[in-house]
Amino acid sequence: MAKTVLQVLPNLSPINKVAGLAAYRLGRWRDAIRNLETYMAESGENDLVPALMDCYRALGRTAKVAELWTELRRSSPSTEVIAEARIVGAGALADAGDLGGAISLLTIGGSTKSLRNPADRHLRQWYALADLYERAGDVPRARELFMRVARADPEAYDVQARLEALGRQRRPRRGGTPKKGARSS
Repeated sequence: MAKTVLQVLPNLSPINKVAGLAAYRLGRWRDAIRNLETYMAESGENDLVPALMDCYRALGRTAKVAELWTELRRSSPSTEVIAEARIVGAGALADAGDLGGAISLLTIGGSTKSLRNPADRHLRQWYALADLYERAGDVPRARELFMRVARADPEAYDVQARLEALGRQRRPRRGGTPKKGARSS
């Protein structure tokens, strides 16, 4: 429907937003880019920059992702927008083989802080950082972050499967209880 309306009113900002998000969710990256860029130019809003960055990431345009990240940081976006953009930016760095840079981008943003009542953005950042640590071979850090996500929301993403794949960390025995089959003196 949005496409039909845009044929008549091509610069209608809310319709470009809807069309851009629809194309984004369907994986039509170029259509999404065109509509999201039109929406942002018309509205002056920066709320969908992370989605735009993700479109460029999907097309392998890492330099454009970095450019959008730099522009976004200058515009004082909301905490949620900056968190999502940081995740996309880190993903683009990882896609380009820079796991260290990706991890750094998320850790500089405070993604390693443990919180009592984390917001959804914290869970997304912890999950993304855990994934990066796992890809970099740092299984203990990956496990700790996946466990943090699971404690906050056991149903989040595929965190249970990720923990199972990593093997849950064994807790040390307490109270001197002998292991099964061990001799007692």
